[in-house]
Amino acid sequence: MQAVRQVAVLGAGTMGARIAAHFANAGVAAQLLDLSAELAQKGIEAAKKQSPGGFFSDARVSLVTPGSFDECLPRINQADWVIEAVSENLGIKRALWARVLEHAKPDATLSTNTSGIPLRSICEGWDTGVQKRFLGTHFFNPPRYLHLLELIPGPATDAGLMQRVGEFGERVLGKGVVICKDTPNFIANRIGAFFGSTTSKLMQELDLTIEEVDLLTGPLIGLPKSASFRLVDIVGLDVWVNVGKNLYDLVPDDPWRERLAPPAFLEEMVKRGWLGEKSGQGFYKRVGPRKEIHCIDWKTLEYHPADKPRLPAVEEAKLIEDLPTRLRALVKDKGKAGTFLKTLFDETYRYSLERLPEIAHSPLDIDHAMQWGYAHTYGPFEMAEILGLEPKPPARGRDERKGVVALKNLREVKANPGASLRDLGDGCLCLEFHSKMNSLGDDGVGMIYDSLKEVEQNWDALVIANQGENFSVGANLMLVLLAAQEQEWDELDLAIRRFQNASMAIKYAAKPVVVAPHQRALGGGCELVLHAPRVQAQAELYMGLVEVGVGVIPGAGGCKELTVRLKDPRKVFELIGMAKVSSSAENAKELGLLDKSAGITMNRERLIDDAKRAALGMVSSYRPERPRTDVKVGGDPAYAALRMGAWLMRQADYISDHDLLIADKLARILTGGAHPSERTVSEQHLLDLEREAFLSLCGTSKTQERIAYMLKNGKPLRN
Repeated sequence: MQAVRQVAVLGAGTMGARIAAHFANAGVAAQLLDLSAELAQKGIEAAKKQSPGGFFSDARVSLVTPGSFDECLPRINQADWVIEAVSENLGIKRALWARVLEHAKPDATLSTNTSGIPLRSICEGWDTGVQKRFLGTHFFNPPRYLHLLELIPGPATDAGLMQRVGEFGERVLGKGVVICKDTPNFIANRIGAFFGSTTSKLMQELDLTIEEVDLLTGPLIGLPKSASFRLVDIVGLDVWVNVGKNLYDLVPDDPWRERLAPPAFLEEMVKRGWLGEKSGQGFYKRVGPRKEIHCIDWKTLEYHPADKPRLPAVEEAKLIEDLPTRLRALVKDKGKAGTFLKTLFDETYRYSLERLPEIAHSPLDIDHAMQWGYAHTYGPFEMAEILGLEPKPPARGRDERKGVVALKNLREVKANPGASLRDLGDGCLCLEFHSKMNSLGDDGVGMIYDSLKEVEQNWDALVIANQGENFSVGANLMLVLLAAQEQEWDELDLAIRRFQNASMAIKYAAKPVVVAPHQRALGGGCELVLHAPRVQAQAELYMGLVEVGVGVIPGAGGCKELTVRLKDPRKVFELIGMAKVSSSAENAKELGLLDKSAGITMNRERLIDDAKRAALGMVSSYRPERPRTDVKVGGDPAYAALRMGAWLMRQADYISDHDLLIADKLARILTGGAHPSERTVSEQHLLDLEREAFLSLCGTSKTQERIAYMLKNGKPLRN
């Protein structure tokens, strides 16, 4: 496989357009062709507007060029890789491939995104030399977000090509690659279809509601919030029915075949055109001006306001934070919840065990396929180990992939309840947060000091990273609220000083420090990233200073650092005052939250290894700087301009009186405090202003109400 500079994606439907968008995210130009250029352009627009978006940023859209098959197919002779993603119809695919082979480069990689049609059927009759370059590359929708890429060899695919495509998928596209056998629906959709069918079967047998099943098959058991029936609404009921029917037709010898047939209520909903989100109603729909969520009764097909079911076993299990312990408790329940889950886990495991020799090379492949393609925390074999299912599962094999670091397996140098120091090897230490949601309290901040001291004395470099769901959601709000309510102002002042000093210690560390954020880096988590001498960010980075949502301003150096970095108080005022959060690492660079030189890692599993390499690469030339005393600020004239903008927003009722107070304090910080004209201040002066504003806001009842509301409801209060 030669270097991939350009791809051609054939078919601009939901999958094709989003595949092209993700190649653009990786910096690879893409031709996107369909029956007409208008259809191709429509696909690009849909990928751009979807929520969440298919592109990292608007700038990436220009890398995708629309066109039609009739006019532009000859252009694919410029493509290093041709990916077919048209309808799941063998006749349509073969007819298009006949035309493609007339124009494709003789050394181009050729692949199909079929979700289940055997590759041998698609390439039947092709020249052997062409078949060597042909394979299946099954992306999962949406390609930007779902980690799985299934690679399927055709009857003559070159083994070296398979390896090179796999490496490209992992490193450049950021995918978790699983090599499948050429069997119907491959691995993830074969097991996923069975899991979904079993869910529907058990719902009917145990007389559960749609809401109850979605409660039982969501985050409670380590699955996404979309659970079962919300997921089908997103995928499309018609798509789900077709997957089931196609699989049913293609596996006549499968002993569980009848399980795969779609249930009658699902087929009837498709007949009525209730296809899910794309048609406005499916298992759920929104009703009335307030968009109230209604849910269907699968027995009558009538809608009712969605219930919030309360199952005793579930209420008890929610109190158990450790997921394996929670799962074991749930399956011991003698009621409907326990019966449902125990049967679901047991039968999915037995089906996976029986199908293993047919569809996969190892149990680990099946587990990875379900984890990466369906976002299950545990695959069926790991679940069997956790629950002690019979027969005892075979050894899954060691998950050893070059460049993939598992922090939990590394030597622990030092630890406290909120953070650990681990040995990354080669003289590099890793500071790992592991509190709930990686919020930052005394333990985390204390370990920052300990890690910097340890590195200065005994190591070459430090990486600040973790493998939790989020990098860090910021300061521990509960501790802030309790201190404010008890009026422990000296203690709170000291805590803010410690956090500010920790940020500055990172920025001016004696030895190289690389901060490696992923997913959410909010509030205090964002401030740690802002102060890093170097950042290696995962591509999916949602980063921002969101403190105004809880009635305060950034207090650990965020206001100061953006003032130093951006030199434009209006831009900083907008970023903080509107609590802007990046939609990707690339977007964070556009917003000014990440330096343009920050590294970006597409594959989250490789983030820590990339950060380690970056840190060690700094060692020979690293020279720490000194805190600045020459930061230019605008004084009273700049403050007046910012204050006027906030006042106009209050007059238009866009913000509340308390928002105006927060804006006033923020404007004073960004312009250097009360002073008649432009002047030069130190970083420490700005930090002092931050701390004073933070403390004064914490003393207001409105801010305390906002913090309490966020802690209870997980969303901001406007008061």
